[in-house]
Amino acid sequence: MLKLGVNVDHIATIRQARGVAEPDPVAAAMLAELAGAHGITVHLREDRRHIQDRDVELLRLTIKTRLNLEMALTDEMISFALKLVPDAVTLVPEGRHELTTEGGLDVNLLRTTLKQKITRLKQAGIVVSLFGEPDLEQIKTCHRVGADYIEIHTGTYCEMRTETDRLKQLQRIELAVSAARKLGLGVNAGHGLNYQNIAPIVAMKGIEELNIGHSIVARASLVGMDRAVREMLALLKG
Repeated sequence: MLKLGVNVDHIATIRQARGVAEPDPVAAAMLAELAGAHGITVHLREDRRHIQDRDVELLRLTIKTRLNLEMALTDEMISFALKLVPDAVTLVPEGRHELTTEGGLDVNLLRTTLKQKITRLKQAGIVVSLFGEPDLEQIKTCHRVGADYIEIHTGTYCEMRTETDRLKQLQRIELAVSAARKLGLGVNAGHGLNYQNIAPIVAMKGIEELNIGHSIVARASLVGMDRAVREMLALLKG
């Protein structure tokens, strides 16, 4: 079955808006697990705008499934990951002024640095994924630098407003999934996916896990985390 990783960043966004202790992303992660989530994802940003170091440390101690740490390709973040040793690290591009991650890593541009950092993370027993565009050259470079997985950026597909444009993006994603699998890369996907647009991605062969945050947290604010996660899992089952 296609797995669901639940990103709880925006539980922390609500907390940080008031600078108080609630809602707690660690509690939200536990509720997501109890509802059937296969893993928990958090993005520890350099500016600590939502998730804090302590959140990640507590998640490492408490969750029972799998912790995926999204982070920028910086010495500070690599050191943090090596100390924490999450189950997986997903390296993502990061801009201080962006509302959310705006695209995939330029793996070709960063290939020398990526190869060095990936080697260090893998030596610590951490599975390494690169958040990348559904571009064949980028995928080939993901393989060359030693990544275990690519997480394909689905944001462009989700932003399309016409059926023709959506189909073009889905075709790009499908070709990227096929190419990655042929190279021996594991394939995850995420960004912008919600209850309305997820069906064509679920129907694709070769994707192992979808990482979804904003739409689940938004739904949870109305119906609760348990129901929001279970409804998404039902869609993943097709």
